[in-house]
Amino acid sequence: MPDQMRGDCLSLARHPVILTPNIDEIGGRGVHFTRAYTTCASCIAARRSLLTGQFPATNGMVGYRDGYRIKVPTFPQKLLESGYQTALVGRSMHQYPSTESYGYEKRVLGSTYVEYDDYAEEIAGIAGGTGGVKGHGISFNGWTAKPWHLEEYLHPTNWVARQSRELLASLDSNRPLFLTTSFYAPHPPLVPPAFYIERYLRMDLPDAAIGNWAIAPENDGLGLGIDSHRTVLKGEALRSAQAGYFGLINHIDDQLYWLVSDFKTKSVKAKRPWIIIFTSDHGEMLGDHYHFRKCEPYEGSSRIPLLIQGSPEMEFTSGQTCDTPVCLEDLMPTLLDLSGVEVPENVDGKSLLPILRGEKDMVHKFLHGEHSPCYSGDQAYHFITDGRVKHIWRPQDGTEQFFDLDEDPAELHDLINDVDRKKEIEICRSKLIKRLRGRPEGFTDGRKLISGRPYNAILPCIE
Repeated sequence: MPDQMRGDCLSLARHPVILTPNIDEIGGRGVHFTRAYTTCASCIAARRSLLTGQFPATNGMVGYRDGYRIKVPTFPQKLLESGYQTALVGRSMHQYPSTESYGYEKRVLGSTYVEYDDYAEEIAGIAGGTGGVKGHGISFNGWTAKPWHLEEYLHPTNWVARQSRELLASLDSNRPLFLTTSFYAPHPPLVPPAFYIERYLRMDLPDAAIGNWAIAPENDGLGLGIDSHRTVLKGEALRSAQAGYFGLINHIDDQLYWLVSDFKTKSVKAKRPWIIIFTSDHGEMLGDHYHFRKCEPYEGSSRIPLLIQGSPEMEFTSGQTCDTPVCLEDLMPTLLDLSGVEVPENVDGKSLLPILRGEKDMVHKFLHGEHSPCYSGDQAYHFITDGRVKHIWRPQDGTEQFFDLDEDPAELHDLINDVDRKKEIEICRSKLIKRLRGRPEGFTDGRKLISGRPYNAILPCIE
């Protein structure tokens, strides 16, 4: 599980430059979900939905906010209770309080930006005089990029992969295992080892996707700072950001080879079937439509990678590509279903097992995504998608957009005023009205959408 990885950044997804052969194999010999989404595109909320299997409005967190406990069982807790070893290595699940494991029996933490976790202490002991992980000098949220400044074995990606392999080797083969290997990359800082950033700087890199509807920030974004979510990335700024981001993903891919090999080998020796899932919490706009970072309804931010492979005993359909909409909430019921563990009634996600085995081709007709104001009020959004089209509504001012994802996957052409799509738009709008009916914010009266309503990250159900 990398952090902030776009769903299109796979060579399996026909990305024009990126190299991800090891990640590709998970989907190539398993199932590649090409329309997987995060229903709330920021880290805390997305990971909360992943852990609980609940949509944001069900678990009560509809935006970026820390300080609220999860009060329902998480899927690692359910697996632990059923006899599994559960382990988390690397970036934490970013939940409150940080001392709460939420079902992970063993944790080896390395979140890169955290000052006193296992990784930070190791780096401080080895490279403290260099400024440690912050010695590269660039932002942990910005678009600037440069090569990693220490030995490669000290890079957080190498460290997480190495710690995962060491933990895997040490664990009891007599108990089934659920292991989460959690990378901080490709989340900034954009500091891959030199080999990886140089590889992509040698290539012809794609332009950022700029829709005919997109409006650049004033003064071409100059003076907004490198952490701004509104920016104009072009020329060297765009090339270096892309090279840093693509390089971090390529680096993860290389580090997965021996970890996946060790996991399969240990499973076979223990005579256990195995499952491998590759996904992320949300994506990254990477300059598309004059945006950087996340918290947007567009594909760069909200569409995520999801690839699932199983050993022959699991009877998954190998080499399948699935374009039905699925989401992070579906992973809890899928994993519990595969493990023979009862799925709690309060889970919104759907088991993907029927799709994995070729028995069904759909579990959701439509998916709803949302995010309360984070970077700015006008950034807040709701969207509805069936994987083929997407309808977006901005609750601050009522702005709507409509995209044909089949014909226009980069969302370059807003069709909201296209008279030929009026019926489709109305169907999507009615679906959104139905989903928002009864919400405490008052987004709808049941007949129309109502803009300008207060929109907080936390709903009353968890206050």
